[in-house]
Amino acid sequence: MATHDLTPRIAPNLDRHLVFPILEFLQERELYPDEQILKSKIELLSKTNMIDYAMDIHKSLYHTEDVPKDMVERRAEVVARLKALEEAAAPLVSFLQNANAVQELRADKHYNLEMLNDFYQIGLEQIEALYQYAKFQFECGNYSGAADYLYQYRALCTNGERSLSALWGKLAAEILMQNWDIAFEELNRLKEIIDSKSYASPLNQVQSRIWLMHWSLFIFFNHDNGRTHIIDLFNQDKYLNAIQTNAPHLLRYLATALIVNKRRRTQFKDFIKVIQQEQYAFEDPIIEFLTCVYVNYDFDGAQKKMRECEEVILNDPFLGKRVEEGSFSTVPLRDEFLENARLFIFETYCWIHQRIDMGVLPEKLNLNYEEAESWIVNLITTSKLPAKIDSKSGTVFMEPNHPNVYQQIIDHTKALSGRTYKLVNQVLEKSQAQAAR
Repeated sequence: MATHDLTPRIAPNLDRHLVFPILEFLQERELYPDEQILKSKIELLSKTNMIDYAMDIHKSLYHTEDVPKDMVERRAEVVARLKALEEAAAPLVSFLQNANAVQELRADKHYNLEMLNDFYQIGLEQIEALYQYAKFQFECGNYSGAADYLYQYRALCTNGERSLSALWGKLAAEILMQNWDIAFEELNRLKEIIDSKSYASPLNQVQSRIWLMHWSLFIFFNHDNGRTHIIDLFNQDKYLNAIQTNAPHLLRYLATALIVNKRRRTQFKDFIKVIQQEQYAFEDPIIEFLTCVYVNYDFDGAQKKMRECEEVILNDPFLGKRVEEGSFSTVPLRDEFLENARLFIFETYCWIHQRIDMGVLPEKLNLNYEEAESWIVNLITTSKLPAKIDSKSGTVFMEPNHPNVYQQIIDHTKALSGRTYKLVNQVLEKSQAQAAR
């Protein structure tokens, strides 16, 4: 199922350290030969300072205890450089470790710089050394230390670009440590900066948004409310435009979130219009499943795509998260997806056909007859679906559903209000950008 693996598209938009968890997942799922994965890891590690890890992988790959001479020399260089950076940053690190001294810092960064220089002989050179030391720690794989130092650096830094770079680094470190709540907070800070910052070229802003969305996948599919937040982010006009322009493969994740999130069904119609536009730009079983159900009304095709979707979810590093339950391992998102996918097929099929033969539905739902009957009975009793089962004739009868005029007016008014709000924001942003120039 490596045919639908998005790693080649996703990896270029990630920090190289964030690619390691993806490679670990692919190795566990055996989507690629083990040798290929190990070689990819060594190639990634060659551009970091994680030399010991690279040596271990080299030994495993080539079944030897010997390591190349250049790795040994590189390790010595890394140790020497780390020691030099530690010494350069030592005065500021010592200050930051003194709780009483840190209380003297204020929200005014310029005051802090003057105070540090006057009373502790710590200047811009030492602050820059802290940044370099934190960055080096990150490259060595010490994400906890890097996150702490980058946070402290941002509290002192007056250079906007450097502060932004430090925030990207801290976000990566929090993701790699799986601190999902903190990572989500850093993600929101970064989004605010990206949306409000004046870029030399609009393309740079679009690229920043694309990077942010790729990095956010780690958070949204691990955070408690992540599947709601990914809809909030990816569905914003600017971010959705960026996806359609440069990263249509991200539609897989927005589609999955919408399918399993019953509270966001109101946004589904607009998303179907999007996939109609993009169905030829990006081929993916999850997108094709929705196209079969809501565009082509091809229920046989949808049933086949459901099987492919299951494989895609199981083999996707973000969607295929496993949960251990005793001696068993499950993929919760797979189960939720299949349940809702069956619901989509059943609802759409029922709205088209007022009376349905129960013998036809099991195949459409990818279930046997008993499972399908039990599933339909449970659905009708627990949802607002206006359907009845005629046991004698073995059919499902759909009651006529006349749209509520008042509800239609409310929905149209809400949509008009939303479009007006977006239009006003666009006008304000353009006027602010022109004023800034």
